Amino acid sequence: MGEVIRILLIYPKLKFSYKKTLGSLLHFFPPLTLEQLAGNTPSGHEVKIVDEERRGVDFNCDADLVGISCVTPQAPRAYEIADKFREKGVKVVLGGWHPSALPEEAKQHADAVVIGEAEETWPKLLKDLQENELKPFYKNNKPVDLGKIKPARRGLTGGVNFIGAVQASRGCPMGCEFCGVSNSIYGKVFRMRPVEDVVEELRSIKQRRLWFYDPSLTINPRYTKELFRRMKELDKRFVAFGNIDVLSRDDELLRLAGEAGCQMWFIGLESLSQRVIDRLGKKSNRVENYASAIRKIHDYGIGVIGAFIFGFDEDTPDVFDYTTEMVYELVVDIAEFTILTPYPGTPLFYRLEREGRILTYDWSRYTEKGNVVFQPKNMTPSQLLEGTNKATREVGSLSGFMKRVLYDRHFFIRNITQLLR
Repeated sequence: MGEVIRILLIYPKLKFSYKKTLGSLLHFFPPLTLEQLAGNTPSGHEVKIVDEERRGVDFNCDADLVGISCVTPQAPRAYEIADKFREKGVKVVLGGWHPSALPEEAKQHADAVVIGEAEETWPKLLKDLQENELKPFYKNNKPVDLGKIKPARRGLTGGVNFIGAVQASRGCPMGCEFCGVSNSIYGKVFRMRPVEDVVEELRSIKQRRLWFYDPSLTINPRYTKELFRRMKELDKRFVAFGNIDVLSRDDELLRLAGEAGCQMWFIGLESLSQRVIDRLGKKSNRVENYASAIRKIHDYGIGVIGAFIFGFDEDTPDVFDYTTEMVYELVVDIAEFTILTPYPGTPLFYRLEREGRILTYDWSRYTEKGNVVFQPKNMTPSQLLEGTNKATREVGSLSGFMKRVLYDRHFFIRNITQLLR
């Protein structure tokens, strides 16, 4: 292998297509993981990125190394791409959530598998490739130090990005049973990038609207407040993930968020049953406080995207109508309904597997919408699917919009104002 490695990084498309859900959003947001990897590639190498949601893969391209990052529903397509390149004699590396959870499976389709975070192992892998000593697996023995990594290298995917993506911190100590993020390698270890590094990266992002990919920007409020203070001068508009308990009691954080340009907090409400919340171990959620917390967020002119999951063991067929009605009463600006999905590597997956409740190992169907891949406890798979679809249609309809207007006369003004900001 010569000194210069021609690298092709690929973000595979979903094989199972479903509209108005993750599948339609993947091309709307840039694949930050690959841009981050490109930014941490040693100088002197050539890097190209293909986001398959935007354009097809050229299997006849001149590449010395193909790197593919995927989450579980992308895995089958990732393996197809990997196999085709390997047939042509091109070295292939697989990484991302799914290969990290099932490295032995991924290795059947790759020359090497990167397990966990890649910024520190990637340069070692490239050096080994140059010396013809590529190892089968690469894994950090400690969490990546976010103060030492370089920022993402943008502009390699082509096309138009309406929203920019950035990450200020990693890790979530909650460890919810179903969560693929916090249950990944070092996923519970919370770390922060230096505020100055984040601000400088934000300055370089041409898009005015942003999405923070952090699992939660409320884990360390002191850090986030300093970041928001610095962001006031940047004139950005953004959405961020947050925990409802912190947002419900920290007026200063909400004020600074609004001043920094926060338009929506994406909050994992998960369920309206405290019993479910307690079993999940999500200590940040108290169902009895949902209404007052959302009102407080609204008082600062910020909207709420409330994420709910259907299919918990406690859920019965009446959970759909009840949750829908509560969305109106709580005045959740945007409600996101998903089907409980046991991703490999999570405690949920291993529990359901022990109980014999996994219905399929076709990873392309692990999409959170459009498919049920396990046997629910108190309803049939079809009831879970149909109930989720019905709730999604109802809340997203014009009548659902008007019901929220009736519950909160400021709802319409607040949301129109956010669109125009």
